[in-house]
Amino acid sequence: MIEEKTKHIQIAEYNYPLPDERIAKFPLAERDHSKLLVYNKGAVSHDIFYNLPNYLPKGALMVYNNTKVIQARLHFNKETGALIEVFCLEPIQPNDYVLNFQQTKHCAWLCLVGNLKKWKEGSLRKEIDVKGKKIVLTATRGEMHGTSHWIDFDWNDDSITFADILEGVGELPIPPYLNRKTEESDKKTYQTVYSKIKGSVAAPTAGLHFTDKVLKDIDAHGIEREEVTLHVGAGTFKPVKSEEIEGHEMHSEYIFVTKHTIERLLAHDASAIAVGTTSVRTLESLYYIGVTLQSNPDASENDLHVRQWMPYEYADSEPNPISAKQALQNIKDYLDRNALDALHTSTQIIIAPGYDYKIVKMLVTNFHQPQSTLLLLVSAFVKGDWHKIYDYALANDFRFLSYGDSSLLIP
Repeated sequence: MIEEKTKHIQIAEYNYPLPDERIAKFPLAERDHSKLLVYNKGAVSHDIFYNLPNYLPKGALMVYNNTKVIQARLHFNKETGALIEVFCLEPIQPNDYVLNFQQTKHCAWLCLVGNLKKWKEGSLRKEIDVKGKKIVLTATRGEMHGTSHWIDFDWNDDSITFADILEGVGELPIPPYLNRKTEESDKKTYQTVYSKIKGSVAAPTAGLHFTDKVLKDIDAHGIEREEVTLHVGAGTFKPVKSEEIEGHEMHSEYIFVTKHTIERLLAHDASAIAVGTTSVRTLESLYYIGVTLQSNPDASENDLHVRQWMPYEYADSEPNPISAKQALQNIKDYLDRNALDALHTSTQIIIAPGYDYKIVKMLVTNFHQPQSTLLLLVSAFVKGDWHKIYDYALANDFRFLSYGDSSLLIP
């Protein structure tokens, strides 16, 4: 049984030595001058990222994640002087990102709270200057949701939105493994050049290498480009602490895919080159959303949520799985029936060895942390050959993690 075999994967088998000096603390001055490792059907070589278009097949479809990182960390000082950090993870009232950012005077988010022991009761208050106006922002703690807290935010000016507040006084959350404070330069370098839709608390870092010049070169090579949105949650940094991956609970992430993108995927025979693991998770989730619609054409948005182990349950129970094209057609039909121009839902998918890729045929990605779910995803993509890739990168002075170098994987 595929599900049982995958669940019993030992995370210790996905370890490798990563000295701190190999973790890129800052990006290169020119994004597209990073190294590019090319893994092509078992052969490994390297180049410079700006030459990426030379390796891509003409007529292919490349898919990016256009999410934008928000300045999600808010700092409050108690009267005692204690510093409390409130880290906004996902909107809860209203639970739509766009609507929440537009709220004035009040909204609520699920948040992580730093130095919680110093915040026993009462509300936190902060006088802030936003768009030239002095306002008072308060944070009130509500019930727990797993490891997150319901936090009500209130402020005394109905001309200021919550987006204005985060933009004005929030701090960009860079990855914890950089072991440094956020700098002003990160506001630009920790966003992709095509970021548009606010909502992530971590960047889709495979996209950080792209420049307008590289994008134009991709167009010139006859490669079509489409965008999806997956808002990256803090769970992307959550280490696998259980011995077997069965004990690891994947975080749920919001996804948004337009009908136009579904149509372009269909026109490209349900095949795509994915930029980053977040694009992979979105594209592969589409297949299982289509599977749900096959048996439940009138499914609600909640019904379309992709559960963590759904791919493996489906593989074990379905002797004749539907094609990727049929799955995408089911989504297009669903959108047409409901007069929708985009699909809004969420995914908790875990991609690990034993997973059968349905849509993604090539992958552009960075180098990931040892014993992480992202390394499991890469291993599944290259049929277990990840050691060859990482050994080569370590031996050839590649820079690792978010601000590090890139790779193109062709299984």
